[in-house]
Amino acid sequence: MARHFLLTADGGSRGNPGHAGYGAVVHEGKQIVAELYDYIGTATNNVAEYSGLIAGLRAIHELDPEATVDVRMDSKLVVEQMSGRWQIKHADMRTLAQDARAAHNPSLVSYGWIPRDENSHADRLANKALDERGSNTAHRLNYLTERLLAPEVPTEIFFIRHGETILTPERKFSGSGEPNPPLTDIGVAQADAVAKEIVNLMPEILIASPLQRTRQTAEKIAALVNLPIEFDEAWLECAFGAWDGLSIDEVKELHPKEYEAWVSSSAYAPPGGESYDALGWRTDEAINNLVAKYPGQRVVVVSHNGVIKQAIRLATGGSPESIFHIDASPCSISQISIWPSDGLRALRSANERGHLR
Repeated sequence: MARHFLLTADGGSRGNPGHAGYGAVVHEGKQIVAELYDYIGTATNNVAEYSGLIAGLRAIHELDPEATVDVRMDSKLVVEQMSGRWQIKHADMRTLAQDARAAHNPSLVSYGWIPRDENSHADRLANKALDERGSNTAHRLNYLTERLLAPEVPTEIFFIRHGETILTPERKFSGSGEPNPPLTDIGVAQADAVAKEIVNLMPEILIASPLQRTRQTAEKIAALVNLPIEFDEAWLECAFGAWDGLSIDEVKELHPKEYEAWVSSSAYAPPGGESYDALGWRTDEAINNLVAKYPGQRVVVVSHNGVIKQAIRLATGGSPESIFHIDASPCSISQISIWPSDGLRALRSANERGHLR
């Protein structure tokens, strides 16, 4: 049975003509299965809007050549021309309309106009393309565009941060060295709650950092899912060296220049510690090794804030400095899908905490 999609698309030009880009969103039911955007150079608004339509139709055709499609755009010109109600007098517009018809069987596509405020998602993507101006073009933000029909089963990794320790509420540095604190009573309760949630995820493998706080959290999970714990130092927290156990204010007072360097660059390592860049390389290698060892399986990894932030950054292709803009709360769940054959990574969720409320 053929599938049915809703496509919303938009485009914009800063100057008309000027720098131009498009955005397109493909919906199947209530689920978004593809988000696309691209910077197309100097063009008019009309060209940009047509480009978004064409990109979306091509993506849908890859998913299902027999799919029916409802196109909704706030461009009256594109909707009326593609519906056949307006003549297409401009040669460039005729070429674009032909490209749109060639992208997907036109007999399977219907067109309708929507107000601009109902097309805000595609508009945001078009503006993202304009802001980046070709630095990361032709993105398929949602991996489902590429993978929805793929027969290969991805490895599903569920990253769990350990529960609260005595250092957590005070935002003290808690790395891979001493004091290696245990869970507080609150942390134990958090571990109990996340363990109940993990049961519903039906994991096949349970891995944990060997530090006390992750070990205790993993033991709570193991007791409910009936899996042995594989302890692996690859998932240890970042080493903060001389700063372990200190609060941010204490580090600022004792190591002001070093702290300023640390918050300014992911390449800087605290005295006797490890840089965030080094942690990223270590996390990347650990993820690759996990997927090679457990292809297509559902794996729970009980680890730490820094490691989970790096995993999220790596899955989304963020810059090294983006680590400073990500956080994982105690006993939160973050899910990443990875296809073993080519290593494609996709972030499914980050910092889920509903089970703790």
